[in-house]
Amino acid sequence: MSTVGLPRNPLKVSLAAPADAGLAAAWSSPQPDPIATLATSLPGQTQIIAIYGKGGIGKSFTLANLSYMLAQQGRKVLLLGCDPKSDTTTLLFGGRACPTIIETSARKKAAGEQVEIGDVCFKRDGVFAMELGGPEVGRGCGGRGIIHGFEILERLGFHDWDFDYVLLDFLGDVVCGGFGLPIARDLCQKVVVVGANDLQSLYVANNVCSAVEYFRRLGGNVGVAGMVINKDDGTGEAQRFADAVGIPVLATIPANDEIRRKSASYQIVGRPGDTWAPLFAELANNLALATPLHPTPMGGEALLGLFSGQGAGQDIVMEPATPADMRGQVPAPKPSLEVIYDES
Repeated sequence: MSTVGLPRNPLKVSLAAPADAGLAAAWSSPQPDPIATLATSLPGQTQIIAIYGKGGIGKSFTLANLSYMLAQQGRKVLLLGCDPKSDTTTLLFGGRACPTIIETSARKKAAGEQVEIGDVCFKRDGVFAMELGGPEVGRGCGGRGIIHGFEILERLGFHDWDFDYVLLDFLGDVVCGGFGLPIARDLCQKVVVVGANDLQSLYVANNVCSAVEYFRRLGGNVGVAGMVINKDDGTGEAQRFADAVGIPVLATIPANDEIRRKSASYQIVGRPGDTWAPLFAELANNLALATPLHPTPMGGEALLGLFSGQGAGQDIVMEPATPADMRGQVPAPKPSLEVIYDES
């Protein structure tokens, strides 16, 4: 098997006390940390890569085609959906929903049965695919669902699996601890952000870069491999963002009607021999060679400045409000209740 990868870095974050206090409640058990077990137990040349981006930006589209191309290049790939929508693998399987690990586990437990790998992991043309799943809306914490899903993976023997690539699809515009696990717990070596030429997707990409740098300062080892620009319309904001934070653009996927139509009908466009195959082959090669980098996140005004050419209110003056503005009249002075002692 061809293994193009990075040696795994040892965990530097304390297992008993997570670096981020927001994760402490989820890791209150004194038992060995299953996430740390996953992070340190796969073969040393396995590349574990977490992909983040705003909801609807095209992470699942990008990952389905990337994983398919990697498999056609002879790599052994596990595509793992970590989004409660459970749609990461839908394109790969032609529109069919993959049974989720969390839902299957609950059903099997109620029946007094154990989850088997064949219940939750399915294959297509060399790509192995699974969905963690999550709670129904309003019925639980999505981040806690991610943690529970990885605990089940550990019981299924994740530490014995042999892959060249494990690709994790994470929702980027949720900031709770569970969705930050790959970064906070060194579960992956690299992070890739998917964005477009719009403020919201670049805001999410910037937040992910900030999270990477935060945990780096606490002893983490995860770096940003680069950015995939999706639905590129040529206006250039995403490229300027990548240049500003110091990460490379791994691939640029154009805003193309053929791509949109094929994706909407659950067709792989990264199939060898197709029009768009060279694009995804280039992405696969760039991803394999990308070095985990320390990004320099942008400030809020600088991020807005990427769009200054579109007249984003650059000449507006922010005028401070006064108490009179809030009440509609000049407030009458109130006597103070403060006790003042005579110095004598």
